[in-house]
Amino acid sequence: MIEFTTKLDKFESNLWAYHMKVPGHVVSHFQPLKDRRFICIFNDDIKIHCAFMPDGEGGYFINLNKEIRKKLSLWQGDEISVKIEKDTSKYGMEMPEEFGELLKQEPVTDKHFHALTPGKQRNLIFMVAKPKQSATRLKKALAISEYLKMSNGALDFKELNQFFKDFKDI
Repeated sequence: MIEFTTKLDKFESNLWAYHMKVPGHVVSHFQPLKDRRFICIFNDDIKIHCAFMPDGEGGYFINLNKEIRKKLSLWQGDEISVKIEKDTSKYGMEMPEEFGELLKQEPVTDKHFHALTPGKQRNLIFMVAKPKQSATRLKKALAISEYLKMSNGALDFKELNQFFKDFKDI
């Protein structure tokens, strides 16, 4: 595990917003950087799965969403203590038990899910993991399963969001 301190900053862009720059010595510690997935612990409080994102100028940053900033009471310019270790999980984040079990029981869904890119897999895992209640996570997993079977594994997030709204069990 490597530790450093940095500041919360904000891009003037519609694509990315709040982020923290990763110092060069931290990036070089993890070279070669084939897989940019990591586990970060912020201010010895919040632990998340994250990624080093290239800034287009040879450096890297980590995005910090509103939920994390709110939990840590962070504003632009605030200092952040960061501990980083390599993420060795299969998907770059924890698989919710409800979704993992459904994939075991539904071979067609499992096939479609594992044919997706790792980023799309993480998006679906995140959608299932976000709700706090297990019953809601299971309903999300079931809806994703039905959608992947219906679409023959083709994933359109706009269409999936509409499918969630129309799914009878959600």
